[in-house]
Amino acid sequence: MSLKSDSFPSSAAFDAINDSLKSSDAERKDAVKQGKAIFAFKLKNKEGQEEAWNIDLKEKGIVSKGEAPEGHKADVTLSLSEEDFGKMVAGKTQAQRLFMSGKLKVKGDVMKATKMEPVLKKAQTKAKL
Repeated sequence: MSLKSDSFPSSAAFDAINDSLKSSDAERKDAVKQGKAIFAFKLKNKEGQEEAWNIDLKEKGIVSKGEAPEGHKADVTLSLSEEDFGKMVAGKTQAQRLFMSGKLKVKGDVMKATKMEPVLKKAQTKAKL
């Protein structure tokens, strides 16, 4: 089942991240070992609609829709525009730059948010944004 939402074109990156995590058992285990958290992404598109996805790097190493897998809550929530998320995943901007300019809001464990960068880099090679 695709995680992409038509009103959020950059959400195709969540499919790429999920595919990357599923492609290799060793890579998935490594990502979980490095991440040790559930990351929620709240994106807002130009029409003002909001949608959320999460990356579970605490237990399963999977991506799903919603702020957290059922029965869990996110350790870190990253809120940003759909456009900025697309730029971040495409490698055209860095999360730190978005955070410093106020375009990326982080709720929860900010230090864990820094562990997300390597996972997003894997998606850059697979996502065609």
